[in-house]
Parts: sequence; structure tokens; C-alpha cells
Amino acid sequence: MKANLSSKITFTKVPKQYYHPENAYEQSILTRFEKTPTYIYDSAVEGSIAVAKELAVQIRAKQKSNRQFVLAIPGGRSPRYVFQELIRLHKEEQLSFRNVIVLLVYEFYPLTSAVCSNLAFLKDSFLNHIDIDSQNIYFPDGFMNKDDIYDFCRHYEQQIETMGGVDCLLLGLGHSCCIGFNMPGSAIGSRTHLVLLDNNSRKEAARLFRNDEQIPAGVITMGLSTILKIKHIFLMAWGEEKSNDIRQTVEGKLDDMFPASCLQNHPNIKVVVDLQAASALTRISKPWLVTSCEWDNKLIRRAIVWLCQHTGKPILKLTNKDYNDYGLGKLIALYDSAYNVNIKIFNDIQHTITGWPGGKPNADDSNRPERALPFPKKVIVFSPHPDDDVISMGGTFRRLCDQQHDVHVAYQTSGNIAVGDEEVIRYCEYLRDVCEKYTTDQIVKKKAEEIIHFLSCEKKEGDPEKPDVLFMKGTIRREEARTACRYSGVKDENIHFLDLPFYETGTVKKANLSQIDVDIVKKLLTEIQPDQMFVAGDLADPHGTHKVCLDAVLAAVDELKAEEWLKHCRIWMYRGAWAEWEMDHIEMAVPISPEELRLKRNVILKHQSQAESAPFLGDDERLFWQRAEDRNRATADLYQKLGLASYEAIEAFVRYIPEP
Repeated sequence: MKANLSSKITFTKVPKQYYHPENAYEQSILTRFEKTPTYIYDSAVEGSIAVAKELAVQIRAKQKSNRQFVLAIPGGRSPRYVFQELIRLHKEEQLSFRNVIVLLVYEFYPLTSAVCSNLAFLKDSFLNHIDIDSQNIYFPDGFMNKDDIYDFCRHYEQQIETMGGVDCLLLGLGHSCCIGFNMPGSAIGSRTHLVLLDNNSRKEAARLFRNDEQIPAGVITMGLSTILKIKHIFLMAWGEEKSNDIRQTVEGKLDDMFPASCLQNHPNIKVVVDLQAASALTRISKPWLVTSCEWDNKLIRRAIVWLCQHTGKPILKLTNKDYNDYGLGKLIALYDSAYNVNIKIFNDIQHTITGWPGGKPNADDSNRPERALPFPKKVIVFSPHPDDDVISMGGTFRRLCDQQHDVHVAYQTSGNIAVGDEEVIRYCEYLRDVCEKYTTDQIVKKKAEEIIHFLSCEKKEGDPEKPDVLFMKGTIRREEARTACRYSGVKDENIHFLDLPFYETGTVKKANLSQIDVDIVKKLLTEIQPDQMFVAGDLADPHGTHKVCLDAVLAAVDELKAEEWLKHCRIWMYRGAWAEWEMDHIEMAVPISPEELRLKRNVILKHQSQAESAPFLGDDERLFWQRAEDRNRATADLYQKLGLASYEAIEAFVRYIPEP
């Protein structure tokens, strides 16, 4: 099973020399906008292995001289693969941690349960799997009396000084370039201190907690001054969602509103990123500004869209002077005139637009994103949760049904943990009242009363959900999905609930993708043998449920790629509620009329449990239908500014082509 195929997706082929230059001269040219040493790897796993190996060298060097190695570690997702590699080195290559002292960069405060602490997370993911002495683990106490916080922070700093300072720090990069929960505006001289979490930080912390109400108000964290005194720092970032923050950290000005920018002054820092996190750096996103380019259609399209945004002109009004003024004169040399480039890119983008996402029958499809035949098509829409389908592609979904395609929907997970307890109580009270009136059978009534009592009186923070509660929550989401599918025109027998096992842990933390998950997807694909698939290609969250669900589909496709029917199946990727594909990647754009947008809103609202009371709405105050509409309108607005037709909204897709 190939379990991580999504990490290999690159929408633009980035020449190796942009991120692995052949010599120091090329390196200096490519990185002239970068103010910290930045190392780009093809994947998060490769980058993490490199970091782990360098750490191992430092640890072993200290062991040879019989000295302690002091390591500071954060929580979060960034060091996940580093921890996995260090555990492997310990078990398979005898890397010992007996001489290692570990300090936690931060801990949440005040804690009400040790289960959700950062310490518990790090023990589970790393510390319990190595031979470190438990006495060598130092951490802020999330349960201390508030009157003791100041003295504790001072003592933590004294402990660091007594150890001779910290040898190495692993850091992740948070929102707005936060490091160690030091928020925008943090003082450069700050030491270990208590910070109150802002909305964005609460969103990041939510991955350890069931809902916003359970997230502690603050966190005790090392300050910027403490961090800058550490001898060696690895700053890691993986995935597209970190790209803008990496650009600000590496290429931006020193600014206390972007705390990680202070690391530009550190003498021994390495920024380690994958290609997706590096995608906004100049040498990757706008290579024409630093070197000669290998021009292909996508890079030309990106350059022209960038030029339009800088000049404020639509594509067909760009002139030779515009190209020369903004460093794109090479394109004039390649195509003889601005007009030739303009018309090429205008037609390229124009051909992405189609009102027939399943293909238009009896039409010339040579310039259409989808084939005319076969018609109608067998279509599967894979949805990670029981609402991602309508949030992300509700207009396209409905149009496929209206155009008489045989549309199937496969909900990959139950989405049960995203249902609030109050929703379950409400449904159980309804169930109890119905039983009282219409049946003498007390079994169902008693079960409903047990669930109500448990959720109201007995449930404790951090406990896994009881199977009965998970069943009720999953049932609520399942029936909402059925209602939404019927509203869009999908037949009942074409609605599939896969309930992939990796998700069914009863906690926020999920299991790893397994062959069992992949086999479930394979079975459905083999039964339907679709002509067209839609999958959630949201790569911004490198360890989230959407990514695991995408990996499950891609692994299944990889194992079935020898099948004749799959060779003729096209796979389209849609994105989530927060962001759309960049213009240079879009290969199919489906216009949505005002009436269709209203219907899309209605179908999203069928998922009532995911409205205002949903536990995982995040810090964005917009409801899901509002986020979706804003995103779809923004895409249409961009098409209009480039000089193309004006639509109310557009849903966009990128094609995935399996490796041969």
C-alpha cells in the first residue's frame, strides 16, 4: 500500500535546480531574497528524516564526550515525522537518549485534565517510545496555582541556565508566524511567560481538544529571548497552508507582528520545509525574478496572472512594455509579441470554463476539460465528511445530477466527533418521547435515557466517546447527508457510507491509514467502475482527515490502475471551504448561476448539526455556506478581472493523473 501519495502531488513541476542548486554560486542567486538558510525537500517525510539524522549526530557527539544534550521540543504536527524517525533510529540503530534532557517549549494553562495536555501528547507520540530518563523531562505545570506562575517561569529560566543552555530547539510555525505560541506583537526580550490564546491560536490548539469550550485560556511558553539564546534551531513547516508564513519569515522584514521573523538574527538556524510549504518563496513561485526559467504552460499562466494583478490590466490589454518592466521580457522573445502571449493564455484559461462538468454530449470536446463520451457517465463524488461534497462542489454536484449522469456519493468517514453533545441529547429526547407515545417496548426508551444521563451528568473531559454516543452522532450526520443528497437529486441506492476505520477512534486523534481502509475504497470502485471521480484534494492540512481520505482513494487507484475501466476514468480534485485552487492550476471551472448558488446554500443548510453549534467551525466567524459562497464568488471575480466572462460564482477543479 502506498500510504502517502498525496504528498507527491505537485501541480507545477518545479525544476530541481530551484531548490537543490548545483553550487554555491547558483544558491546565492536563487536565494537572494531569503534572509535565513532555507532547505527545501520534496516531502515532509524527507525533510523530517534529514532533521532527525542531524539531531542524532549531535546527540551521539555529546555522548562520546560524556556530556548531556539539551533538546527543546514543541507539540503540534510539525515534528511528527521527526519523532517517528528518532524512534526508528532508537529501535533499529541503537540511538540512545540516556544523555538527553528534554524541555517542553510550552504547556496549556489552566488544564482540567492531563489527557489533553501537551505533555501527554508528546509522551504518546515520542517520549514513551525512547529510553529517556523520566527525570530528564522538564515541562511547565498546567495545573499550578495561578499565584505560582511568575515564580515557576523564573525558575524554568534558571533551570535552563543551570543546564548550560539549550543545545537544540525544534520549532513549528504557527499562524501569523507564531513560534512557541508567541503571538504577533510579542516583545523580543520576552522570557518564559503566560500567554492568553487568541482566536487563531485556539484553532491550532483545538486539535488536542474536543471543542472550543474545552481549550484552556492560555499557554505557558518560552519567550522570544529564550528562543534566540538557544544554540541551534530547526524551524519546520509542512504543507501549503504554511507557505505564506514561510515567505514572511524567510523573505519578509523584521516585524514584531510576525514573531518568527526575529529568527533572521539567529546565527545558527535552519528553516526546513517541503515543496508545498516553500511554494510562496520567490525562487519557487516567481522564479523569473531570480533566474532563467524553464517555461511551460502553467508557469506562463502564473506569470501572466501575476502581471495582470500588478498592472491592474486584463490579459488582452498587456503590452510589450508591461512585460519588460516586470522582468518578463523573455516571454516576448519566445513569442515575438505581447499579443501572442496574451491570446495564448486567454484561450488557455477560457477553455477551463464549462457548464458541463460531466462532458457535453454530441459536442466537440477537443478544447473542453471533460470528454463528451461516454454519456451519461458513472460518477463517484468522494466526501471526507458528510458535508464536504456540498460545501466544496455543491453546484457542480447538482449540475451532474440535472444532466442525467449516474451520480454516486461516498462519505468516507462518519464525521461523528463533529456533532455536539447537545444535538445528541435533543435527538434522544425526541426518541424517548416517541417511544412513550407509540410503543410499549422499553429498550429503546431506556437506551435514550441512558445516553441523555451520561452526556448531561457523567461525561468527563478527555474520555473517548462511548460507542452508543458515537452511533447516535454518526446517525445524525448520516441522515443529514441523505437529506442533502435527495435534495440534489441523488438516488438513495447511490449513497454510500464507508465509515473508514482509521477515523473511528472516538477521539480527535485518528489512527493511521491502513490497508483495511484502502480495501473498502477499492471494493466500492470495483463495484461501480466509474468514468469520473471527484475527490477532496485539500492539501493545506498535511495531517488532517481530508489528507488521509485523499490518500485512501489514491492508494486504491494505484492498486487498481491496471484495470481497463480505470485507465479511462478521470479524477478531479476539489478544495475545501476556505481556499480555492490558484489560477495557474485550475483545469476545470464550473460557473454557478445566482439560482444555483441559492440551491447550494440550501443543501449546505441540510447539515443542521454543522451550523453554528458545530464543535469544529474554527475561529472563522462565517458559517460554512458563507465561506463557500465567498470563495466561489472570489474565483468568479478573478476570472472577470482577467478579462473573461462575468459569472456569479465558479467552482474550480484540478485533474489528478495517477503515476503509470
